[in-house]
Amino acid sequence: MKKIRVGVIGAGIMGAKHIANIAANKIDGMELAAVCDINRDKLEKVQKQYGSKITVFENYIEMYKSGLIDMVLIAAPHYDHPKMAIDGFAHRLHVLTEKPAGVYVKEVRKMNEAAEKSDKLFGIMYNQRTNPIYQKVYDLVRSGELGEIKRTNWIVTDWYRPQAYHDSGTWRSTWDGEGGGVLINQVPHQLDLWQWICGMPVKVTAFCGFGRYYDIDVDDDVTAFVTYKSGATGVLITSTGEAPGTNRFEIAGSRGRIVVENNEIVFSRLRQDEREFNKTNKIAFNRPEAWECKVPASGENLQHVGILRNFANAVLKGEKLIAPGVEGIKGLTISNAIHLSAWTGREVPIPFDEDMHYELLKQRIESSRQKSKNK
Repeated sequence: MKKIRVGVIGAGIMGAKHIANIAANKIDGMELAAVCDINRDKLEKVQKQYGSKITVFENYIEMYKSGLIDMVLIAAPHYDHPKMAIDGFAHRLHVLTEKPAGVYVKEVRKMNEAAEKSDKLFGIMYNQRTNPIYQKVYDLVRSGELGEIKRTNWIVTDWYRPQAYHDSGTWRSTWDGEGGGVLINQVPHQLDLWQWICGMPVKVTAFCGFGRYYDIDVDDDVTAFVTYKSGATGVLITSTGEAPGTNRFEIAGSRGRIVVENNEIVFSRLRQDEREFNKTNKIAFNRPEAWECKVPASGENLQHVGILRNFANAVLKGEKLIAPGVEGIKGLTISNAIHLSAWTGREVPIPFDEDMHYELLKQRIESSRQKSKNK
């Protein structure tokens, strides 16, 4: 195989970006072969823009059966991701899905099982993993440079979205259409990076505002407290209702503290591990010597193009995936646990009762004032 023939499902905002990148030959080893969307107007726009070489479909199974594609890039509504991926593997296609992996862990687990049984590659569009800033933080933490993690804290409230945004799509900001609010739409990248860099928590306690700032039923304001197996703790604060908002990621370890803010990494590095210092120090109010260092993070931030190039190289050359699709369940697990804790008013262990989460989600869908017009 010299080039991977790509079929894209969804010609909306994100799908259109992927279509444009592939059609513009920004990804060596990929060519756009087909596009699927249930909206005929969008398909006509694709054909007008990219010509008759692109075959269009209104039914994704027909595209899978066509023999025209080697892989599918899924940019459809969230609930559809697992089923479309499972069907893709059944038709012996490589699968790359947009985030999130799905809406609820119970269904995503089935998707992962299908991927593991398949001999095809599975990736997820966690494009923030291509950011040199987060790659460097990952290296500093995972190499032991920061020592043992004591606390993590991510305030990411620069997701401001006005009511006009929530009203802009037929499925947006609804339980039955999108599956949630800020946790399922805006913050999945941070949830992924949080667990990728710091590991998965084992307990979650959360407080969510549902329609706190907007005329919506889903979450628009979240504060979550997590505990890790080591005893370390973490806090996530996120919202679509604050302006101008903050994006500050802080990790405290036994060898110092890392702060990521304004596209910079500041490492307040201790000359001696704090735990070792504490064992030998005899002076009250003494503290370890710390050096404040700005850590360089070189390299181009390729974002979506980077994930697409990596996926092409993985299929054609055996390159390791930056964002394996089976890892999408991890950030979603935290998201589901946050919802479950907020709904029940209790601390939630990880793993949690997936059946309970699904039943409570269905109750939110049934009782919601706002319904997706796609249903």
